[in-house]
This record gives sequence, C-alpha cells and structure tokens, in this order.
Amino acid sequence: MQAEPKKSLVGEEYEVEVGPVAHGGHCIARTDEGQVLFVRHALPGERVIARVTDGEEGARFLRADAVTILEASKDRVEAPCPFSGPGRCGGCDWQHAKPGAQRRLKGEVVAEQLMRLAGLTPEAAGWDGTVEPAPGDKVAKGEVPAWRTRVQYAVDADGHAGLRKHRSHDIEPVTHCMIAAPGVSELGIEQREWPQMATVEAIAATGSHDRQVILTPRPGGRLPIVELDKPVSVLRIGEKDGGVHRVHGRPFVRERAADRTWRVGNGGFWQIHPKAADLLVEAVMQGLMPKKGDMALDLYCGVGLFAGALAERVGDKGAVLGIESGKRAVDDARHNLQDLDRVRIEHGKVDQILPRTGITDVDLIVLDPPRAGAGKTTVTHLTSLTPRRIAYVACDPAALARDLKYFAELGYRPRRMRAFDLFPMTHHVECVVILERADKGA
Repeated sequence: MQAEPKKSLVGEEYEVEVGPVAHGGHCIARTDEGQVLFVRHALPGERVIARVTDGEEGARFLRADAVTILEASKDRVEAPCPFSGPGRCGGCDWQHAKPGAQRRLKGEVVAEQLMRLAGLTPEAAGWDGTVEPAPGDKVAKGEVPAWRTRVQYAVDADGHAGLRKHRSHDIEPVTHCMIAAPGVSELGIEQREWPQMATVEAIAATGSHDRQVILTPRPGGRLPIVELDKPVSVLRIGEKDGGVHRVHGRPFVRERAADRTWRVGNGGFWQIHPKAADLLVEAVMQGLMPKKGDMALDLYCGVGLFAGALAERVGDKGAVLGIESGKRAVDDARHNLQDLDRVRIEHGKVDQILPRTGITDVDLIVLDPPRAGAGKTTVTHLTSLTPRRIAYVACDPAALARDLKYFAELGYRPRRMRAFDLFPMTHHVECVVILERADKGA
C-alpha cells in the first residue's frame, strides 16, 4: 500500500528565537515542536517570524526566511541592496548584518566546522579566530565593497538580466548589483535586453582593462549583436558541445598578480576578489618559506599562480610541478610560465597524475582543491612524500576540516591558519592553513 504523501509546510510561519549561525548563510532555530529551522535573513539572538520556504512534515529540518523581525540584534542594519531580502536575490547572505558582524559570523562557522569535523580548536589550528578583511574593503556606513569581478546574470523570458533567487531557478531582475566590481558595472549588462539568452557572464580583469562577456543561448537561440558601454570581447557556450567559443575579441583576459601578468582563457578560474590573488600568494609564501633548491608541487594549479610564485623563490636549482585537470587552464599555465624552465605543468586529475610521476619526496606542497576538498586518497599520497610544509588553500571550511582530520591521522598538524573575507555580503570565506609534521622538533 502506497504511503500517504507528506504534507508540505511551505508558507507556514513560526515565531522562533534564533540560535547560532550555521554553515551556508543561515542561522539555526527550532519550532515549539522541536523541528530544526535553517533561517535566512536572521541573526543570532533575534526573535523573528520565520516562514518556511522548503520542507514537509516529519522532515529532519526545514528551510525558512525571517519575514518579520520582532527583536532585532544590535548587529542588524537595513540591507543596502534594494534587491536583497526574503524571496529576493539569492546572491548575498548577509546584507542585513554589519560588516564586522559578518566576519565574526564567518569566524564562528569556521571554528564550529574545525571542532566538529576535525576536533581542532582555533588555538590547535594556529588561528587567532579572526576573519581578515581584504585591503580597501572597509567602506562607509550604508555602502558595500564592490568586489565581484565576475558576475553571471540569468536572463528571464523577456530578455531582462537578473540574478537567481536563493535555491531557485526563478530570476530577480536587477538594475545594478552592488557587489559587482566597477569594471563589471560599467558594461551596463542590466540596462540592455538579451533576447534568446539563458545567461550572460561578465568578467572584468584585475590589472588590465580587459572585459569579457560569455553568452549562453537558449536552445536554438541566436546570438545578439553585443554593443555595451565599454570595449569587450565576446564568447559563447556551444549548445551541442558545451564548449566555450570565441565570437570576437580575445578568448582570454589578462590578470595581474604576484608581479606577473596571467592569461586566463575561456572564462577559466581566477580569484573573484581583485585583491585575493596577491593576498593568498603572500599568505602561502610566508607560511611555506621556500628555499633555493626546493622541490615543490602546486596541485589543482589553475593557470599557475602559486607555481609561478614558488618558481621565483626556489631558484634555478629548484623545481616546481603543477597539476591541473582543465585543458585550457593547463595551456594558459604553460604560456604564463614559459620563461621559467624549472616549472612543469601536467594535465590531468591530481589523484591520477601524481602517482604516475614517480616522485617519492618533495619539500613543499600547495593545494587549492575544488569545493569538495582533496579527499583521503590524495591526502594519504601527499603525506607519503614527507614534505617539509604544506599550504592548503580552502574555499569551504567543512571540506577543509575533513581533510585536516585526514592529515592529522597521517602525522601532519596545522602550524598556522588565516581566514580571509574575500566574499563580503556572502557566507563564503577563504582559509589558508600551513601544515607540518607533528613530530617536528619533538
């Protein structure tokens, strides 16, 4: 006999006291019946009316928005962005919180993930518990940092560009994204129509005037003539192959960081915050302290940012191997570092390529894995190479904590950790952890 479908609770409202912040841009509350609510647009300690946006009777948890604030936190501000709020644009999580409070909340999330998943206190992780703002991100009251150098707009059926609502394919039309970098805003994407397009991604390079637009047509859609407010190159996503194809202009942008110019093609990965690349290189190099003659690995190396910084420091007698799975990124990395004979870039997945290299020991390792983390198999292989130090760059504190537990089980402990607020107004945070052998100096 078929079970009765469970009743949806979407639209139900509960008066709740908001508890601690949780990973993902929301806070935890409980209904009078004890059911867990993940509440967006709330802050710890507030009393709110929470309206359910996702979930059913008997579910382990419900998702909800705080639609009425009965008792406000001292950290609450009126959201500067007119498109922010319950049921509106999902791009920002913390428009309603003071900037200092946002960083404190992110720090609490990182600390909670470290303790819960790795059994590490901030002190044990070599971390002072703070989340550092990027230079220039402290702005006047009522303003927000304009940091996002890459923005992907969704396009509605009428051809208007907007941003997606939280956990939804629905689109919030916008006239201006406040966190978009000036180089993106000056293109005027929101002010024109994009008929037959599904998405429009705008890229504004740091350190050059390169601007790029990547168009994804709807099935059967024809590309419009792109006439924007600034010179721009245009690429499109192929309907049949999903590849990136040049329409006109350069197929790449030129980024500037670590005293070098970097070619980044076909909308490939580059840190979105304009100060991020330099900040992360500085944190990684200060932590690793490379020496002349060192052998180093740069894993998930992208277009070669850390490999280049390492190569400059290990000198002619040193060597750097980079591994990257994206073919276009590998081509860019080889181009970017062609003047450095001591660098080799291999194409493929780290867990497949590294064992084939025959490398049995290295001095230093940098890894900047995707959001899911490196995983136990890769961590096991890395520790077997007995590096002097490892720099782990992480965009997800949960994945970082899981991997730190694996490192600990294999004899490597955090020596120093730093956290950076490179995604203001969102829940995202970037961490750099320097690891070394636990028995060092024992």
